[in-house]
Amino acid sequence: MAKLIFITGGARSGKSRFAVKLAKQLASKVTFVATAMAKDEEMRERIRRHQKDRPSHWRLVEEGKNLSLVLSQLDASCELVIIDCLSFLISNLLLDNTEEDTIIKQVREIADEVIHLRPTFIVVSNEVGYGVVPPTRLGRRFRDICGQANQIMAEQAQEVYFMISGIPMRIKRNL
Repeated sequence: MAKLIFITGGARSGKSRFAVKLAKQLASKVTFVATAMAKDEEMRERIRRHQKDRPSHWRLVEEGKNLSLVLSQLDASCELVIIDCLSFLISNLLLDNTEEDTIIKQVREIADEVIHLRPTFIVVSNEVGYGVVPPTRLGRRFRDICGQANQIMAEQAQEVYFMISGIPMRIKRNL
């Protein structure tokens, strides 16, 4: 059974940096799955900053909607997979008018699938439940789906970290 590590926290809390640091300690053959889609210059700049933090020999897969496809095509030599991030996947699917039940079903399938694959998985996601109630229906749906998705991943994970101001707090550990 593979190991699943789930990292959550607020925006710019150090989630991705911690995921990369952890991956460097755990494995040399890493696949980085990026779910963010560069739709404007600000997002392209964010992606460039994240790319600088990653070793150039890591395999990069950019897929914003179909993680099951990515999982089915993993190289047999892959030791660790970072999925960064679950909340961007949800955002991409919502903006494609994917139904809430379909998104949650996909997250459940991913969570169930990764624990049966060989590599260790690190899944990163935003914790969006601490802020104000979003003023739009779409914003509230996003927040609610992320909350459900994060619970699914945290339940399956052997380790869960909550990032605060760049400091990882381990909140779950099952050996």
